[in-house]
Amino acid sequence: MSHKRIPKRKAAMAAGGVVALGAAAILLPQANASQDGGSPATAAPKTLRATDASDLASRLPGLLGDTFAGSYWDSGSKQLVVNVVNGDDTAVARVEQAGGKVREVANSLATLKTGAQTLKADATIPGTAWAVDPRANKIVVTADSTVTGSAWNRLESTVDGLGAARATLKKSAGTFKTFVSGGDAIFSQTDAGGVRCSLGFNVTAGDGTPAFLTAGHCGVAADQWSDSQTGQPIATVDQATFPGVGDFSLVKYDDAATEAPSEVNVGNGQTVQIVQAEEATVGTQVFRMGSTTGLNDGTVTGLDATVNFQSETDPSGVDTVTGLIQTDVCAEPGDSGGSLFTREGGAIGLTSGGSGDCTQGGETFFQPVTTALAATGATLGAGDQAGGAGDQQGGAEEGGDSIGGDASAGAVDPSQAAGDGQEGAGTETGSGHHSSGRRH
Repeated sequence: MSHKRIPKRKAAMAAGGVVALGAAAILLPQANASQDGGSPATAAPKTLRATDASDLASRLPGLLGDTFAGSYWDSGSKQLVVNVVNGDDTAVARVEQAGGKVREVANSLATLKTGAQTLKADATIPGTAWAVDPRANKIVVTADSTVTGSAWNRLESTVDGLGAARATLKKSAGTFKTFVSGGDAIFSQTDAGGVRCSLGFNVTAGDGTPAFLTAGHCGVAADQWSDSQTGQPIATVDQATFPGVGDFSLVKYDDAATEAPSEVNVGNGQTVQIVQAEEATVGTQVFRMGSTTGLNDGTVTGLDATVNFQSETDPSGVDTVTGLIQTDVCAEPGDSGGSLFTREGGAIGLTSGGSGDCTQGGETFFQPVTTALAATGATLGAGDQAGGAGDQQGGAEEGGDSIGGDASAGAVDPSQAAGDGQEGAGTETGSGHHSSGRRH
């Protein structure tokens, strides 16, 4: 999806599957390993593509019940590692039969969630975040550079109280804020000045009209959005959630005849076809297309993350968002709401916020696309495609106008895409909490 607004003509879409992406790690061999991991009799772990690992991971909670303690993809062995609470032979057998690699652990998901509730009650401090890391079988708690003095002592004491076997604490050099990631830039004007975000994924709203997903804090900041900094509005916010149980907005195109192709613009007129919405799996490689910093890649590092942003309206308050995906993908101000996706064309997330930049690195948090779709009643892709996530297929279409530039069909050059996918970047005007205009 090139995030296009095309009232009259359809745009060219990449056909025949997902193109190779250009971040540095894409130079490694593709993870299209055969699923040759033995028969049910031998119960050897299967080698899996990342997409297949994600599919298996999404079925495990129902298969294992309370004995399931999380899973992650081992990119080296290309196997899904499944955590099982110690001593449950039935669960071990089920994992092995499904093709996963069993790892016995001490902490159940219920134990980790109880720890997260303790953190919520005793350590909801601006500049903190926590997420479940199945690789460590712990809650990883992160404090940004603003957490000092009594606030740090309070956080440290709470984490210590959970015990080293259940939680760990680390420092981030940056400051958590709502700011990062995405595809094409979208703009709005408010009394406080210019607002800039990024379009995440084109969708079809529940009433059949074309729409797109972006960050909830963008939808809260402004009602109407344009595809250019000085242009007329082309879309209006229908639903917005922030803070609370997510950070997502559904924004409907004002022209009901708008074509909304299901693809991501990765720069240089190249697109990646988005074929389905997927759950995130720790350990998998993901890509962020940002109108500020272009195409970047990284890894999912945690799930069910809670982030306590400093409130933008109350200096002494906190905006808590739950249920996010944590990654080590770099990002910078100006791209909130934009696309997080996989090599195979899976829509994973919408940027919520984080710390750091693409020089120093940092943590970035994303709203799961699957949750946003379920909450808004939208389906991934354009209205002329098959309805549900996972059944979206694009075809060759005639060229047309686009938010952020033309997006012609064709393969992405791995040596160029990472550095050249910045067509949405530009100078911002207006006042706000970011360096050049109020950018989300």
